[in-house]
Amino acid sequence: MKYAIYCGSSRGSDPVYATAAIDLAEQICRRDHSIVYGGASVGLMGCIADKVLQLGKGVIGVMPKALTDKELQHQGLTELLIVDDMFQRKAKMAQLADAYIAMPGGVGTLEEIFEVWTAGQLGIHQKACAFYNVDGYFDELIEFMTTMVKKGFMQPVYLQKLIVHDDPEQLLDAIAAYRAPKDKWQ
Repeated sequence: MKYAIYCGSSRGSDPVYATAAIDLAEQICRRDHSIVYGGASVGLMGCIADKVLQLGKGVIGVMPKALTDKELQHQGLTELLIVDDMFQRKAKMAQLADAYIAMPGGVGTLEEIFEVWTAGQLGIHQKACAFYNVDGYFDELIEFMTTMVKKGFMQPVYLQKLIVHDDPEQLLDAIAAYRAPKDKWQ
């Protein structure tokens, strides 16, 4: 299995995030799986890529031309794909991945996971979408998504099928057991 990892190009303000990235990398490698991610050598992106590579598993980076210097592209990847823009990056990562995991990050991380989660709701794919909820990072976001359900803007099944765990082993177990709900229009 290949996981698309969406996460920060910074490490955040607490070392718990980098430690969690390493923990997730170790769990992925124990299962003999690999990752596809944004291709940077910095932040949580670089942290998880470095650990997966150190453990001998595959890492594919996908980076737009405009970011190759700004995000400090990783030089040691199994494969680095340079694409024209962010739209192609997201499409290529979505295509290559068997499941999607958001780790702590900024607005780009949220935009990427929300796009693939929406595509799943629409029946465009049947892949798991997950939040690695390190140290409660996504708690308030999940609470807001509960409000979306309560206010009638999202069907409960889509929130129930979203995988949220703070333990990397349980997160990957839930992804392995995932069964997609019916798409929105069925």
